[in-house]
Amino acid sequence: MADTGIFATTAEVQRKVGAGASATSNVEAYINQFMTEAESLINVTTGVNYSDTYSSLNADVKGILKMAASAKAAMMVINYDHTGFGTTQAQTSLDVLRDEYSLAMQQLKDKKGSDFVTGA
Repeated sequence: MADTGIFATTAEVQRKVGAGASATSNVEAYINQFMTEAESLINVTTGVNYSDTYSSLNADVKGILKMAASAKAAMMVINYDHTGFGTTQAQTSLDVLRDEYSLAMQQLKDKKGSDFVTGA
């Protein structure tokens, strides 16, 4: 199976998940599903279809999309089964990833009509 995500790879999501992830959810098939969901959510929430224009975006915009999508997908991997982390570690990881996702999304929403994004 191959990566089907546009904004981030399985390996990039797995790095954010860290040690202790479920052997079931921390695999390409699950991460591909989580990435598709994250990318759709980003597109709908920001009102910009980045998936269709991804190849023409500059590295800065791609980096923010990668940040948001990989954080959201990593949250879903951890949420699937966090027993390998322990409750405190799982919650800390989810909090950090949520903050990263929220920051990236705020930047994308604030910049959606700017030259930074539309001219990228």
